[in-house]
Amino acid sequence: MKNKDERVSRTALTLLFAGVTFIILLAVFLVVGSMIFILVRTGVINELSENALNHGVTVMLLIILSLIIGAGITFFISRMMMKPMNRIINAMNKVAAGDFKASFTLGKPLSLHPTIKEFTNSFNKMASELDRTEILNTDFINNFSHEFKTPIVSIAGFAKLIRKKGITDEQRDEYAGIIEEESLRLAKMATSVLELSRIENQTELTDVKRVNVSELIRSSVLLLEEKWTAKKIEPDLDFDEIYTYANEELLKQVFINLTENAVKFADEGTVLTIRARKGGGGVSVSVSDKGSVIPPEEYGHIFGKFYQADRSHSSEGSGIGLAVVDAIVRLHRGKVDVLSGKDGVTTFTVFLPDTAEKDK
Repeated sequence: MKNKDERVSRTALTLLFAGVTFIILLAVFLVVGSMIFILVRTGVINELSENALNHGVTVMLLIILSLIIGAGITFFISRMMMKPMNRIINAMNKVAAGDFKASFTLGKPLSLHPTIKEFTNSFNKMASELDRTEILNTDFINNFSHEFKTPIVSIAGFAKLIRKKGITDEQRDEYAGIIEEESLRLAKMATSVLELSRIENQTELTDVKRVNVSELIRSSVLLLEEKWTAKKIEPDLDFDEIYTYANEELLKQVFINLTENAVKFADEGTVLTIRARKGGGGVSVSVSDKGSVIPPEEYGHIFGKFYQADRSHSSEGSGIGLAVVDAIVRLHRGKVDVLSGKDGVTTFTVFLPDTAEKDK
């Protein structure tokens, strides 16, 4: 349907240019024809055409006059058409210079043409997306610097304390433990960034095979047993044996990150619910925790690199986990959604289509 609409739109654009050319030629013919008609009616041409020499001069004069009039009309119409082109060129130059807030609109009736309207909307959307990307890149750099600076400052500070004289062995062990913890945190963040970069640079899903989704979920929950046990959280797993075609390693990383994220922000003593269903042309897995609510305005940002909602300020984390989830799911041609209700239940739902399975 989309290709058909594009063909119709391109045909309309071709007809538009053909129409403009026809109008220019028609205008030239009308003007020159009117002048010839006037010259004939007044008898000027007959007087000039009494002999062959005058006849040739007359034809030459008419040709030159037609060229002059045609050039004048063409210049006038082209100048009118160049006004919207100048707007487009100026907007493009602004975008090229880094001003991604640039946009343009064309006046009627040109803006009513479907192809021109499509071009205008596409350009303005492109500029808007570039502006959004620039903001995200700036936020990423700021958050990246902040997240890496925090453990580095801690390591430097406690290393300086260890070098001081007069501290007890107990204090030295405590400071060394903090340094080790912050070093591991720093290494984990670096590994996560490299992993995210690797996934984002992938254009095709590799190592696709038939995997047991249910088993991947169970192993992910067991892997994080220490964390959910420490918060007295009770896992509630609701699914049968479900299979799909996917990259097993990447898909397991999705379930680990979502489960770890849910445990991190769930209230102590609550239930962690994980459901999986087969149907609707794919597999859907939902992970729900009960804790603080994510504001709706945060939905579009929580999958960004190093982005952390307000509720995460009191919890450790790099802010990369959900970005990794989003990248992996998109690589599987799926989608991930979030819904956080007033009752404190936050649910992340991953949908993986059967596209890979059909490709097999």
